[in-house]
Amino acid sequence: MGYTSAARIGVNAMRKRLQRSGLMKWNELLRKNTGLGPYVWIVFYILPFYFIFRSSAPVQVAFGIAMVVLFFVCYQLAFVSKGRLVYVWSGMLVVISTAMGFLFGYIYFSLFLAYLIGHLRHRAAFFTMYSIHLVSTLAAIQYSFAALDPDWLKQLPFVLICLIAVILLPMSTYNKNKEDRLLGQLEDANKRIGELLKQEERQRIARDLHDTLGQKLSLIGLKSELALKLIKSDPEQAQAEMRDVRDTARSALKEVRQLVSRMRGVRLPEEIARVRQMLSAAHIELDVKGNPELVHTSSFNENVVCMCLREAVNNIVKHSGADRCEIAIEESREALVVRISDNGSGFDFPAAHVRGSGLKGMKERLEFINGSVTIGAGDSGGTSVLLRVPHVNKPVWEQEGGR
Repeated sequence: MGYTSAARIGVNAMRKRLQRSGLMKWNELLRKNTGLGPYVWIVFYILPFYFIFRSSAPVQVAFGIAMVVLFFVCYQLAFVSKGRLVYVWSGMLVVISTAMGFLFGYIYFSLFLAYLIGHLRHRAAFFTMYSIHLVSTLAAIQYSFAALDPDWLKQLPFVLICLIAVILLPMSTYNKNKEDRLLGQLEDANKRIGELLKQEERQRIARDLHDTLGQKLSLIGLKSELALKLIKSDPEQAQAEMRDVRDTARSALKEVRQLVSRMRGVRLPEEIARVRQMLSAAHIELDVKGNPELVHTSSFNENVVCMCLREAVNNIVKHSGADRCEIAIEESREALVVRISDNGSGFDFPAAHVRGSGLKGMKERLEFINGSVTIGAGDSGGTSVLLRVPHVNKPVWEQEGGR
């Protein structure tokens, strides 16, 4: 498990990083959409011309139109550029936005800048541009407010909304993008683990086939050659060698069938049928609740759950002294939960963990697929074993280059 153990450690670290960062909880503000909607944006594309044409001087009007065109050109270039050019265009946008605020009282370009700054990936660059943008917006608002322009004062509520967006929108967008990148990395890591599992399984099958067939086929070859040499000089010994060949071939066939059976994987309905027979032989009544036909669970995870179920039932038969067992199956889109409980005598849980009794193996199998096992007292006395396996393992290593 060398490959997969290392990869699994990386996935767990990524998952813990997501949890520690608190990004999963950023759904309070603009969680689903970091923009303001296409129609609102169109208004802000057109609105600056209203402020510009209020000016009576043709030079100021021409200058304002040129500033608007230059702003949107730089805005587009900022999104398509890579590396340091992004910060060059962002700096020019800050200058143009501030100038529009001082010259025409138009501060709503700050909304475009807030959205752009939220897409910066590097932490230091983000907070630097965020601080510069916030200070310049506050300066433009203060200047316009000090001028006591009646038309500007009428839009004060919208100015306050704009200021709140300048404060919150970059943070929301930045954290949303960061969460998406981390989830992407987690998804890619899971894909890599899947490939490593396939590679490791191929190697295991090759080892099993070599150990199972290699030695026996070599033995069959040697005994066949020996029988050919003895067939005239010592027919009885040749017959004995051929009987050994026959027995060896049967043994090899049996081992191959066992190997194929282990490789085939087990479905939950089949495993429940097996444990029902096992419990019936031990005079233990079985009650199954829920649908064993799983819809959202992968075949690999289902196989692991079946192995853990078998181990739990083995413990009931061997140690519980129960006459009744219940298996409750609950599957949702998020997780599969299987509870195995009995009405037996129960046992000392800490001591059982120390001894092992298969519980350690169950825990290791479930941890490998990000699942868990919980053991405690059942509702009717006895013991309850809770198996939980999550369905979603999202994680794709993106390079944090560019912005």
